[in-house]
Amino acid sequence: MPSEGLLLKALFGDNYMTELSKQKIFWHSRRGMLELDLLLVPFAQEIFETLPLDQQRLYEELLREEDQDLWNWFLDRAEPSELKYKQLIAQILSHKASQA
Repeated sequence: MPSEGLLLKALFGDNYMTELSKQKIFWHSRRGMLELDLLLVPFAQEIFETLPLDQQRLYEELLREEDQDLWNWFLDRAEPSELKYKQLIAQILSHKASQA
């Protein structure tokens, strides 16, 4: 018998996200630095679900990075460890700027 996750994926395709997954992304977006919280939490709440699946996975990868590294990347003090993060970082910063 297929698991519930496999069944939901079969019914709704790759873009289906469970409520548990959304909560996981939200909580992983909360960091040890208030400055990062102010960037990542609104992005996770307002934009994450609208991203294509590959960008959602990239965001999840980004969240595995250390807070200090993330902060330096957002301030453009250092290059991201993976260049694939650059566009996503720009998108997060753009979202924050649009909120101001």
